[in-house]
Amino acid sequence: MERHILKRQTLMRPNLLAHALGVVLVVAPVAGAAFAQAPVAVPNFWDPHVRVERPEPGPPRIVRFLTDDEYPPLHFASPDGGLSGLSVELARAVCERLNWTCTVQARRFDTLPDSLAEGRGDVLAAAINLTPPLRARFAASHLYFRSPARFLGLRANARPELEIGDLAGKRVAVATGTAHAAFLERHAPAIQRRPVQDLAAALSAVRAGEADYLFGDGVALAVLLSGNGGQGFAFAGGPYLESRYFGEGVAFLLRKDDAALRRAIDYALQGLWDDGTYGRLFLRFFPVSPF
Repeated sequence: MERHILKRQTLMRPNLLAHALGVVLVVAPVAGAAFAQAPVAVPNFWDPHVRVERPEPGPPRIVRFLTDDEYPPLHFASPDGGLSGLSVELARAVCERLNWTCTVQARRFDTLPDSLAEGRGDVLAAAINLTPPLRARFAASHLYFRSPARFLGLRANARPELEIGDLAGKRVAVATGTAHAAFLERHAPAIQRRPVQDLAAALSAVRAGEADYLFGDGVALAVLLSGNGGQGFAFAGGPYLESRYFGEGVAFLLRKDDAALRRAIDYALQGLWDDGTYGRLFLRFFPVSPF
C-alpha cells in the first residue's frame, strides 16, 4: 500500500504552491544544520472561509484509534515504548478537544483497513494514501497532511528558486520503479536521469559528483536533513504535488456508517489549526519541513 500521500495539484512554482496551501513560515531550530535556525513551512489545509459547525454531543463512548509504529515522523514507537508521531498526537489532540476517552493501538500497517472494516477500531490514524477505492470503502476526515516530492542537492548548488525547467541537461538520481521516476520521465524528459536502487544510492551519487541532484519523497528527505546524515545537503526548488504520481492526501479514516464521528473529527481538526495546536505539533515532528 502506497505511503506517499498527496492531494491533486498542478505543478507550481514554490511561491505559488505556498499560496495555494496557505503555508505559514515559522522560525524554528533545525538539528544537524550548519546554521542555528531556519524558516519552517507549516502547511495549512483548512479554508478560512469554510467553518465546520460544532457537532451535537453524542452518547459517551471510547474511540479506538488504530495506527502502526514504523513510519516516523507520522507514527512510530517512542523510546518509552509508547506511540508517537504527528498522526498519533493529532489523534490525541482531537480527543482532548472533544473531551473523548480514546485509545491508540498499533497494528501491522497492511492489516489496518481490514481491522477498521471488521470493527476492531473506530478510526485509522496512519499515513495511508487516499485513493478512489479507499474512499469508496471508508469515510475520510478533512485532509491533515500531504507529502510533496522534492529535489535535493549539495548546499552549494541547491537554489530555493530552482524550477523544473532549469534542470535540462542536469543529472538527477532517482530510484527506479518509483512514482518519482515516472514523474520525471513524464514532466522532465530533458534531464539526464541516473537510475539508482534507493535513496541511499541516490545520496551517494550526489556526494560522489555522479549526479547534480536527487529526486524523492519529501518526508524522507526532510527527516534526512534534520539529522547528521543530511549535513551539506539542501532542498532545491519545489515542492511538487501531483496526485497521479504521489497520491491524494492523508486523513483519518472511518467506517461510512459513523458520519457523526467524522463530523466531530472535522470540527476538532479545524479548531486545532485555529488555536495553533496543529502548527506546534507539525514543528515538533518536522524541524525541517518537507514543504
